[in-house]
Amino acid sequence: MLFDPKVQKYLIADEGEVIVDEVRKHWAAVIGPIIEIVLALPALLLLGVFPSTLYWVPIFLSLGLFLHGSWRILQAQMDRFVITNMRVFRVHGILSQSSATMPLARILDISVHRPFIGRIFGYGHFVFESAAQEQGLREIRFVGRPNERGLTIQRVIARSGLRGPVRRQDSPVAPPPPPQNVAPPAPSATVPGATVAPVDSTNAPTGPITVVPGGVGGYPGGVPQAPRYDLDSPGYDDAPRYDPDAPRYDPDAPHSENDTAEIPWWRAAN
Repeated sequence: MLFDPKVQKYLIADEGEVIVDEVRKHWAAVIGPIIEIVLALPALLLLGVFPSTLYWVPIFLSLGLFLHGSWRILQAQMDRFVITNMRVFRVHGILSQSSATMPLARILDISVHRPFIGRIFGYGHFVFESAAQEQGLREIRFVGRPNERGLTIQRVIARSGLRGPVRRQDSPVAPPPPPQNVAPPAPSATVPGATVAPVDSTNAPTGPITVVPGGVGGYPGGVPQAPRYDLDSPGYDDAPRYDPDAPRYDPDAPHSENDTAEIPWWRAAN
């Protein structure tokens, strides 16, 4: 195309720069130039009013309006604002082109101004606040869909890592209640074959009872049992038994002096 700035030639292709958005002038930017071109025709009709000696005045007026309007339309056509993944730049000019570049790191703030007519027809103006205040990129006028394009620039800046993402502050969560110190239940200790006597108020223990897991009374295997006499063992029937009717020793009973078997050892010494 003849009137195309060809912004691709301004890209740093070997560094991986790509175009994110190419912004053309909104059609509202050419309303004034179109009005000038339309007024060129009535100005030409003034030839019938002016005297013949001044015929050149309506001709130059009409030609001037037409050429000026056409030049402004070409200026709007050749003016491009480009957003890439590395920077923003503007290319403008018809016979001689000019370009202005601003890296993303130097963009401090972007203001979007939407006049009343712009809100009706859907355009606005960008105002950049940068570290160096580049005059060529100070203000970009007649930007279509300015809010969407502004968000596009912010996304590119965030994705490049120059600014961290904004995190939403969630509502604070109440901390969990502190754990309650509940003593675990003591393991039941049961001795096989043992019978537990009922406890009443007279023989109930008053002190703490120590229960060791796996045993009773502090013994891992339970209370040790004393060895018992086996009734079925040999010799049980021949063992002497206690006889309550057997005569008992009487120290005051008469006895023979030579009978020492009946005298206890503590009296035999006397």
